Amino acid sequence: MTREPDGGAAAAIVDGERPGAALAVERLAKSFGPTRALDDVSFAVAPGRVHGLVGGNGSGKSTLIKILAGVHQGDPGGLLHVGGETIAADGMTPALAMGHGLRFVHQDPAVFLELTVAENLAIGSAAGFPARGGRIAWRELAARADAVLERFEVEARATDRLGDLRPAGRTMVAIARALQDRHDAGSVLVLDEPTASLPEHEVETLLEAIRRYAAAGETILYVSHRLEEVLAIVDDVTVLRDGAHVTTRSADGLSTDDLVAAIVGRRLDVTTPLGGATAPGDVRLAVDGLAGGPLKDVSLRVRAGEIVGIAGLLGSGRSELLRMIFGDHDRDAGSMALDASTHAPDTPAAAMGAGVAFVPEDRVRDAAFLDLSVTANLSAAQLGRYRHGLRLRKGAERADATDSIAAFGIKGPGRDAPLSALSGGNQQKVILARWLRRSPRLLLLLDEPTQGVDVGARAEIYDVIAAARADGLAVLLVSSDLEELAHVCDRVLILRDGRITAEISGPGLDAHGITERLHAEEVR
Repeated sequence: MTREPDGGAAAAIVDGERPGAALAVERLAKSFGPTRALDDVSFAVAPGRVHGLVGGNGSGKSTLIKILAGVHQGDPGGLLHVGGETIAADGMTPALAMGHGLRFVHQDPAVFLELTVAENLAIGSAAGFPARGGRIAWRELAARADAVLERFEVEARATDRLGDLRPAGRTMVAIARALQDRHDAGSVLVLDEPTASLPEHEVETLLEAIRRYAAAGETILYVSHRLEEVLAIVDDVTVLRDGAHVTTRSADGLSTDDLVAAIVGRRLDVTTPLGGATAPGDVRLAVDGLAGGPLKDVSLRVRAGEIVGIAGLLGSGRSELLRMIFGDHDRDAGSMALDASTHAPDTPAAAMGAGVAFVPEDRVRDAAFLDLSVTANLSAAQLGRYRHGLRLRKGAERADATDSIAAFGIKGPGRDAPLSALSGGNQQKVILARWLRRSPRLLLLLDEPTQGVDVGARAEIYDVIAAARADGLAVLLVSSDLEELAHVCDRVLILRDGRITAEISGPGLDAHGITERLHAEEVR
């Protein structure tokens, strides 16, 4: 891999030089058995700047962050330079990371929704809970918390229940908690996918706060899959690929296409619509007056060879709609039909028997068996195919797994490795392959199919979806990524207040048009 230093403190380290860096990693390596997760990575982060760290799934970002936090130890020979001191990477610990001013806020911050803002801040503070006479001094705790909230410009009160705040507000409380004990310019705040679980309209609120913190002199290492977001906020960026350093450079003049090419190693067209769709066929799915949970009255049609997107704000019922079709959520009213036959599944097994496949939003909770092998995960939806009496035909199962790994471009240590050994994008491809090799006859339900997936794996998943459409499958796709909906779908339906309020197709099908329709009622 080549390095492209920009000549400043953000440049990759050359011959051990790291002029004025707030944080630098030098010759960082990490192996897990025969797998090389990081290979001789060196770069530096300039003080008082937002520095992006990007790369595809399996690029080494998470491993690098865990070494900085002391969760993993690097291989011997690697060095970490932080707080004016040098630490051997194989000797890093959480206590050393904390003592040298490294602070971390992860995608799912360890906050306590049932506690107040003040209590959450106290749990993360070296000062803890103030006490008088063996009792917590609540007024002092609240006053101290209000001072922290004012300092970091968080729109909340000490006595607010954290769970009552908007998602961006909770993340800002987590950031304030991480930084509250720091009163100099010697720390580095590491934000690991801070917007991944935020709804679209909350993202800009958080980004504005991060900009304020950087303007006030904070040094921030910003890790994200969302490339447009990265380019909107970072001053410098480092790209990793396959565990190696590709480039560290200023973000000035850097386009999304440039960043994609650095991450993947080639240019990808991820903005032009998929295209290639023939005229849709007969109606495969008909939904009329569906109600239940947040859904009040939903009607829609999806035809053979068509990809229909569902756009809706958080709480609109997007996921519940898919689960009702899959027999995994109770419905109170309405009817459904598949190929003009009544569809009223009371279990997922009934929906599967009718030719429906479902890839859920939370793959770790609802779809991935992380401790089982790739082979076992691929065959999980069709075990009957391999059952012979009381035994499984292991040879056939392994042979089919080998074929699926090749057909879907699944990268990893092999079919016998646990699913947890694969990157997020490759885990998602395993789950897609699991369903598609069942050859579902009618309908493929996809809920956030590329969430947490890097740009290269995303393009490959789009190809899989396009191939399913070409085979005549009807596809219903939910996504909070409006660019994705515009890129992948033939039509997009707007789900708002439990009802379909608009349909977008043709020239108006772009992220801007979807956004306007999503927020149309709020603007009026």
